[in-house]
Amino acid sequence: MIRPARNHPGYWAFLLHRLTGLTLVLFLPAHFLVLGLALDAAALDGAIAWTARPLVKFGEWGIVVLLAAHMTGGVRLLMLELLPWSERQKTRIAVSLGLAAMFGVAFALGLV
Repeated sequence: MIRPARNHPGYWAFLLHRLTGLTLVLFLPAHFLVLGLALDAAALDGAIAWTARPLVKFGEWGIVVLLAAHMTGGVRLLMLELLPWSERQKTRIAVSLGLAAMFGVAFALGLV
């Protein structure tokens, strides 16, 4: 029996990797804008004060989780390319998601 391609864990890992990458690309211009504020001390102080808000802290946590998911997904892809093919691909997907969750929890605990 052939399963639909979109019902396969590899497809969902691919989709997660692409979506996290796109989200991080959208974040980069804002990040560079704040870095550019470092040229003006008053503007930088205002931006740093703005980051103390709870919603921004939650956003920082989200960015860390997205970055960790993208990174572990990238490592999983490298493993697919460089290691011999095996039937343990579902395990590698689960490990990459678990590592991403671990990074997110560690960052969240550091915020408290």
